[in-house]
Amino acid sequence: MATQPLPRPATYEDLLRVPDHKVAEILDGELIVSPRPAPRHANAASAVGADLFGPFQRGRGGPGGWWILDEPEVHLGRDIVVPDVAAWRLERLPRLPSMAYFALAPDWACEIVSPSTERYDRLRKMAIYAREQVRRLWLINPLLRTLEVYALEAGPRWSLLGVHGGDAIVRLEPFDAIAMELGALWADITPAETEATQDTAAPPSEAPVEASEPETVR
Repeated sequence: MATQPLPRPATYEDLLRVPDHKVAEILDGELIVSPRPAPRHANAASAVGADLFGPFQRGRGGPGGWWILDEPEVHLGRDIVVPDVAAWRLERLPRLPSMAYFALAPDWACEIVSPSTERYDRLRKMAIYAREQVRRLWLINPLLRTLEVYALEAGPRWSLLGVHGGDAIVRLEPFDAIAMELGALWADITPAETEATQDTAAPPSEAPVEASEPETVR
């Protein structure tokens, strides 16, 4: 779908008017509206959160010391992002905020990319995360069965630490205190399904703030 010019930069009030069954973000002044994650997307995000919550938030089988949250709303300057999973170290965020969003950038973010959202995740959101000094970023593609690990370096710029996939058992920064089974992130996908999904997926909308919300596929 072609980008439509905004009459003005999107505001938080515009975002609040988006129905609850959609995911709304503001990236570079544009209101981006997407459907809720599809099942394979949701499975990958849920599996990551489940693997990390016990060891790193509860301290069960791991060091603790983190908050691990699914789909938090994070306000970063004029941008509002909703990572699929994000984490904050307790030393930076001793208590969860009382408001409905975070005003502090996470220490780690994870985006589950799909054909319809990948260009936003890789171009706009990666740049925002770098600007706000998010130290580590994971990009997971459940269709290709890959997980990319990035570290923030001076500049700021992202350095790719590694690409992992399939059913490998891996230790990944910043959660390398535990071993993760990547096979838990994937649903059973055949090569034909992967090609069909990549060919037919439509992008989320970059919606004018005063226009009706178009239907999209994520």
